[in-house]
Amino acid sequence: MPVSAVTAVLVHSPYLGPASLRPLADALAALGHPTVVLDLLPSVAAAPVHQRLIGAFADALSDAALTGPIALVGHGAAGPQLPAFAEELEDDVRCLLYLDADLPTPGRSWREIHPKAYAELRGRGRDNLLPRWPKWSDTDPLDAIADADLRAEIAEEAPEVPLVFLKEDRPSVLWTGAAGYVQLSAEHAADAEAARGLGWPVRGADLHHLAVATDAEPVATLVLEVLLGSLAATGG
Repeated sequence: MPVSAVTAVLVHSPYLGPASLRPLADALAALGHPTVVLDLLPSVAAAPVHQRLIGAFADALSDAALTGPIALVGHGAAGPQLPAFAEELEDDVRCLLYLDADLPTPGRSWREIHPKAYAELRGRGRDNLLPRWPKWSDTDPLDAIADADLRAEIAEEAPEVPLVFLKEDRPSVLWTGAAGYVQLSAEHAADAEAARGLGWPVRGADLHHLAVATDAEPVATLVLEVLLGSLAATGG
């Protein structure tokens, strides 16, 4: 199956909104690739966040009225949800692509994997809410975005997610189909290496996590290369 026949469904991180992925969607469209950006922001406002995300994903795809094969492209913290999202679509999903993303840890929570970071974030939050993602550290990652309007839009969308999200067990769904990884930042080097260990196609660039917004054209090229490699490895 040619990669151009597979619609790329872009899934934003639960800590950001669809504006973070629109430049990438535009770049993929400019390359002639069918692309859809989902908006799952309303689902992260209350617990159980994982279950609400899965329900919102299914609703969003139904509203999009897509036909034909799909590749799910998850950015950042959307990664662990991709297998559960794919399960909602049954046989329509041809590939999962992790875009500078966390890999799934079925049945394990973020707090279990990152106890020290959890304690720090709990201290930065308020009223049982996590701080907005740009405030997770003393260095604002949005400073990498030169376009003031885009930076403001992404900052405005960044939600306050319930702290319990980090304590919820991640979906236990397993994915055995085609998958690939695109690394953009040093922070996800371990995830990219783990993906290589699984035999997935992996591409990378010396950029940063929000290069999906600031360097959309080269990122789009990497995404299509990995999609092509993933589909070829499984015979399409």
